[in-house]
Amino acid sequence: MRRMALISPFLLMACDPTGQDEVAKFAPDYRGIQTRLLEGDLVQFGVVMAGARSEADVEDYAECAAAQYTLIRGYGFARHLRTNVYEEGGVWAGDAVYTISPSLPRGARTIDAEVVAANCVENGIPTV
Repeated sequence: MRRMALISPFLLMACDPTGQDEVAKFAPDYRGIQTRLLEGDLVQFGVVMAGARSEADVEDYAECAAAQYTLIRGYGFARHLRTNVYEEGGVWAGDAVYTISPSLPRGARTIDAEVVAANCVENGIPTV
């Protein structure tokens, strides 16, 4: 004879490692990107959004802007130099600087623009 165990749905939800409640609450409001060529291959990106969970969401938005801009300029790679993130009254702003280049630059914080831009589209993050 087989025994069946009944498991409370509440007990199963407590074991959910994905934190679906937090995912369901994430509703970003991407409010715009400003791009400014500083000098040669040095580019500054200003992004503004509401609904960010943390600085990482703002940094991702800036990285998406950098990836698409790199592709628009006919290059394939970018190197992250810095990102400053500010939050005031639920509105987040990021100020990021990247260098763009046709070949993989030196450094630990490089991005393949094609790969990053594709991930941005897949994740619904706007680009330039």
